[in-house]
Amino acid sequence: MCHWTPFPLYNHYLKALKFQLVKHVYPLLVLLLLSLNACQTAEKQTAPLKGFVSAAHPLATQAGLEVLAKGGNAFDAFIAVASTLNVTEPMMSGIGGYGTILIYDAKKSQVRYLNSSGRIPVGTNSDLMRAPTPNFMENRTGAKAVSTPSNLHAWEAMHKEYGSLEWTSLFDRAIEHAENGFEVYPLLARFIEMSAPDFTDYTKGFYAPSGMPLGEGDQLVQKDLATTFKQIANAGVASFYEGSIADAIDNAMQQRDGFLRKVDLVNDTAEWWEPIKYNYQGYDVYTAAPPSNAFAAFTFLGLNEQFKDKQYQSGSANYLHLLAEIAKASYSSRLLYSVDPELDPFPGDSIFSAPYLAALASQLNLTEATEYQLPFTSPNSMNTTHFVIADSEGNLVSATQTLGNLFGSRIMPEGTGIWLNNSLAYCTYEPKGNPMDAKPGHHKLSGDCPVIIMKDNQPWAALGSPGGHTITQNVPQIIFNLLDFQMTMVDAIAAPKISFEEPNNLIVESTVPTVVQDSLRQMGHQVVNHNIGNAHGVQIIRDENGNIVRFEGAADPRGHGLAAGN
Repeated sequence: MCHWTPFPLYNHYLKALKFQLVKHVYPLLVLLLLSLNACQTAEKQTAPLKGFVSAAHPLATQAGLEVLAKGGNAFDAFIAVASTLNVTEPMMSGIGGYGTILIYDAKKSQVRYLNSSGRIPVGTNSDLMRAPTPNFMENRTGAKAVSTPSNLHAWEAMHKEYGSLEWTSLFDRAIEHAENGFEVYPLLARFIEMSAPDFTDYTKGFYAPSGMPLGEGDQLVQKDLATTFKQIANAGVASFYEGSIADAIDNAMQQRDGFLRKVDLVNDTAEWWEPIKYNYQGYDVYTAAPPSNAFAAFTFLGLNEQFKDKQYQSGSANYLHLLAEIAKASYSSRLLYSVDPELDPFPGDSIFSAPYLAALASQLNLTEATEYQLPFTSPNSMNTTHFVIADSEGNLVSATQTLGNLFGSRIMPEGTGIWLNNSLAYCTYEPKGNPMDAKPGHHKLSGDCPVIIMKDNQPWAALGSPGGHTITQNVPQIIFNLLDFQMTMVDAIAAPKISFEEPNNLIVESTVPTVVQDSLRQMGHQVVNHNIGNAHGVQIIRDENGNIVRFEGAADPRGHGLAAGN
């Protein structure tokens, strides 16, 4: 079985075909053929496998599949997909942003974690982000919230370690779609309209060239971004971190009293870390270790496992209530035990131990919603992207990348086409000095949760989702659907989800039956309807000899992405 999302793809091209037939016929046919081939691959193998991509925009999926078709591996395709998403989802991620990446190296049978969340600028004064400083809340989202962007260094590190194709060839589609434009789809149109009041005259040149924000069906052309990618493709990442682009970023930050400086860019590096592992129901689940906060998902797994004998029915009110109470404990775990390993040791052996999880589980109320007391607060973001890639050799990439808020800080250094992040908006400023405070020169602690699942020492699946603090709640629910309820990846991702939201709301997707929502209210939950995440996943199907025979993947129906293979 495979997942193909035809309606976003159809809508994406329909209007453009009316006035640019030649330009769009070829991509449409390619995507249709690739998607149909993915469906055939899932049911009957008719040709040698090359790989599978699930990403949040069809053009990004196409870019990755083309790299795989040329003989590239999953790590080559990662760069093509990430750079194309920078163009086609400019509000969500890009080289001005940060992220968390999990990979599986088939040659070494090794799961690794590549941290591109960057460091907090050395000149940061976090006191300006808390009372009684005037405008302290505004300081948390604008220029002062820009942290060191490390995504591009991660792309370089990935290529140096694992790349098989020429670096210059991996940006072809990103450059093409930035230079020639692509059609604005409904979600992008809505976000451009929402953000337009913050656009400068320079950024309006791209997003409101006629004086009005671009709307659905218009063409978004980003020639400066195309020029930037050409420079990076031809000269490498030094131009971004040390050369003319770094100078433009430094100037933009000085003009707006931000903390980021060229010295932060020069000293930036992507870092390889060992991931963390939790064995759930006989499967080894891997995710990013600190300085990521992904470990909170393991608290979710560990607590749910304490109730495996109760045989809850998927989607029932009692089951969703249990998940809600577990979510509160998991959320506290994230806030209380997040660390920068350079400053403090991570207490993983303690908080994932059987006695600790059993004691925590014994405190959960299985019949009534409990009132949550926050140790301190942090914001929520839905403005991120996740994608997964698999190749025929068994290599995997599960990557989350973001700008923070929509269009990040809303700052684009002139001449670059690059949106800068507002990463420090996701620090926690009260009480001062808490583990998630903005500490100059130290790691930014991210909440991303890319996952790779191993079965019998072989990759079984990869998945992840955007969604701010909902990430480490959404991802475990997908894992439960896969492993506890034996769902396909398509159904596991599409199934209705819940998420705790501080201080005491329970986000429940509207697809949860009304009778179940009413039962949750009767238990005391403050139910709020909203979609959760935009997940992507791929499952690797093997024969009795352990050989890969097909991929089964899914792009979240909540988004406009595409999952396809060749």
